[in-house]
Amino acid sequence: MKRLAAWALALPPRTQDLALAVALALYNFGSLIPEHRQLSPVDVAYLLVVLQALPLAWRRSWPGVVYLAVGAPRVLYDQLGFGFAPLPLAPAIAYYTVMERCSTRVRLALSALLLAGITQSQTLPGHVEPYDFFVQILIFVAAGMAGILSRTRQAYLREVEARAERAEAERDQHVALAAEQERARIARELHDVVAHHVSLMAVQSEAAAALLPDRPAEASKSVEIIGKTAREALTELRRLLGVLRGPADVAAGPRTTAPAPSVSALDEVLVQVRQAGIAVDLRVEGSPSNLAPGVDLTAYRIVQEALTNTVRHSGAPAAAVTVRYEPGYVTVSVTDSGSGSRTPAARADVPAPRNGSAEPGSRAGGFGLAGIAERVASCGGSLTVGPMDEGGFAVTARLPAP
Repeated sequence: MKRLAAWALALPPRTQDLALAVALALYNFGSLIPEHRQLSPVDVAYLLVVLQALPLAWRRSWPGVVYLAVGAPRVLYDQLGFGFAPLPLAPAIAYYTVMERCSTRVRLALSALLLAGITQSQTLPGHVEPYDFFVQILIFVAAGMAGILSRTRQAYLREVEARAERAEAERDQHVALAAEQERARIARELHDVVAHHVSLMAVQSEAAAALLPDRPAEASKSVEIIGKTAREALTELRRLLGVLRGPADVAAGPRTTAPAPSVSALDEVLVQVRQAGIAVDLRVEGSPSNLAPGVDLTAYRIVQEALTNTVRHSGAPAAAVTVRYEPGYVTVSVTDSGSGSRTPAARADVPAPRNGSAEPGSRAGGFGLAGIAERVASCGGSLTVGPMDEGGFAVTARLPAP
């Protein structure tokens, strides 16, 4: 029986309705056979009970029309005074479909028509038992309630599906936004690492070229610095690529990842800049405190990028780095004494630029300044870049800290 029910439910809806209509037609026809001697004309009785069921094949497409098409033969059957009538299963199913699928106005109109039809049929000869009326009412009330419950359930399921679709769309948006932010973060990291180390290697390679062939010892030292800087760049790149490795790569074997850079460990950057020929002074003011990882990395990258710009653009002989700890904030500032290419209006406060470019003419321009500004904005800080009144150039960022 279960297999038969599962097979029936697997059929297309129209096929299910057709099978239901044929089954009820056969039931109605068979129910008259024991009483056929009392029916006259018997052929009309058989025809009317069959016509009560066959329209159900279209009940889902035109529920109101089918209800009328089923009810008309039933009313005519009663009007002709046949003494025996089968159970009104087909009209009850048609009424169920009306309550499930039709609008409120149609349901009310057809319910009123149903009540009038039942009442009128009880006035015909042969309907002398009071319980007959209540049985008819009970059958159609049960069918109507079942239709309303099915309608409510379908509305609930549609709402659940709509909510699930909205939740999935929101999740996809959040995933896309997170991926975009992660790509931007990795792009900034790659830029900072590559720009800093490649700039230092370029400076040292130019120095080595200028020292050869007259001063090979000093040129050899520059070449050693180039090799060391290249290895450091590779280490940084491996660290970043380790972040991009997927679970399958992790499962393939263990890996060690270098700790993230910290503003409390700027000595390596300062040594590299000093080897490029620029004297750098580091001053720490206030009581150092533990910074949030994002703020700590941002502060480190600001110093690194600003010093890289100093090496590449300023021609300055000296630079100064200041890290100042205040209640609720940490301020990092990089100044140099060079001239570089700049405009008189290059100084500006840059709280949250998003256009990916610096101010025209600023020697700190390009993706570097945009990357710094985006880092600062992501931490909720503020950034000031530009020439100083007394000469030189300054990059100052104020970042929130616990």
